[in-house]
Amino acid sequence: MTKWFEEAVFYHMYPIGMTGAPRRNDQEEVTHRFPELNTWLPYLADLGCTAIYIGPLFESTSHGYDTRDYKMVDRRLGDNQDFKAFVQEAHERGIRVVVDGVFNHTGREFFAFQDIQRNRERSPYCSWYKGINFGWNTHYNDGFGYEAWRNCFELVNLNLWEPEVRRYLLEVIGFWIDEFDIDGIRLDCADCLEFSFMEDMRRFVDNKKADFWLMGEVIHGDYSRYVKPHMLDSVTNYELHKGLYSGHNDHNYFEIAHTIRRQFDENGGIYRGMKLYSFVDNHDVDRIASKLKVPGHIYPVHTLLYTLPGIVSLYYGSEWGIQGKKQGGNDDPLRPAVKLDKALEEVPDPKLLEWIKFLGSIHREQPALSYGSYRELLLTNRQYAFARLLDDGGIVTAVNNDDKEALLYVREPFAGKRYKSLIDGQELVPENGKLVIRLQPNESQILSMY
Repeated sequence: MTKWFEEAVFYHMYPIGMTGAPRRNDQEEVTHRFPELNTWLPYLADLGCTAIYIGPLFESTSHGYDTRDYKMVDRRLGDNQDFKAFVQEAHERGIRVVVDGVFNHTGREFFAFQDIQRNRERSPYCSWYKGINFGWNTHYNDGFGYEAWRNCFELVNLNLWEPEVRRYLLEVIGFWIDEFDIDGIRLDCADCLEFSFMEDMRRFVDNKKADFWLMGEVIHGDYSRYVKPHMLDSVTNYELHKGLYSGHNDHNYFEIAHTIRRQFDENGGIYRGMKLYSFVDNHDVDRIASKLKVPGHIYPVHTLLYTLPGIVSLYYGSEWGIQGKKQGGNDDPLRPAVKLDKALEEVPDPKLLEWIKFLGSIHREQPALSYGSYRELLLTNRQYAFARLLDDGGIVTAVNNDDKEALLYVREPFAGKRYKSLIDGQELVPENGKLVIRLQPNESQILSMY
């Protein structure tokens, strides 16, 4: 049985940034910024996106990952009713909604931590956190120490072996499903979570809502440790993310092809059959338009994002080619405020936006791009072709990262098939078992096979 997320195209929204909300939450009043976010929904449907990953949303003190209140939408964005209306309108447009689950740590203003500050050893919440030590201290001078995520002491590590912590967090997940009808959770720092806790989550959400998606943020290591029927549906494919930009910057398609062959090849791919979460940028890494040495490479990069195996994700504004690089430890340049109506009047690269709309339409219309197996057909440093095979048909993609025209002789996946370009409608007739494809610099060709 197929599930909605297996063929989804996600749009990644970082709402604190894109609405221009204050970076510090010092206000008492609620500011209703969700009406602004609602205006994006028709645009996302037109872009071909079928799901939204939006977050963080929990009430927090600064960037959103230092949670104050797990059951309240951040007051800088709006209130719970605002978000409920957002989800309802998204669902009416056929768009699923996934939120951040920040379950590895809390902020220092979370009620359990504040109880420890007040009551010290007498607090019933001492066991909720890792490493509480009243013989130690931190630079906050609480009079006690604790474990923190990467020694960022504004992020206090929860003790996920404590049954009451697990009970509370599962109750939080149930609240977001019952109250807002969300369709999934992206687990922040999933590589820091206890595996048994993720198994508990799987059992809980399976009983709560059919087809609920659990996706984990995992950067390094063996992704198959996390993607299992009794644990997570998907994890972030940072390995492919790295290859997609550096494989173009180095004019080295061998890097991308080796990654995909290792992960998804129909003969021996270690993640074959898994649906990993593919992206070219996000709220934590430099914008793809700022990473590429050759601006024109942004076209084949997105062709590969949409046609290689994986669940597609676009980060807001990158479909226009907007720039953004970290400034030391400051992520704000990656998370700019964007007024949609003004942005669409001043798109940096209108051709890119149209190309991504086209890719969204063929991803929706061609099931091989969601369910097809992967087969490499041609590989050089600067040209690459592969097939996505489903039943007796499929898709052939060819890309060129060179600065001059290339003539590709691509072997047929199967003999006796017909090939039609999804870009210009032209028929391609194989010659001696080869498809002859002429590509201009940074051009792509996508063929349907039938």
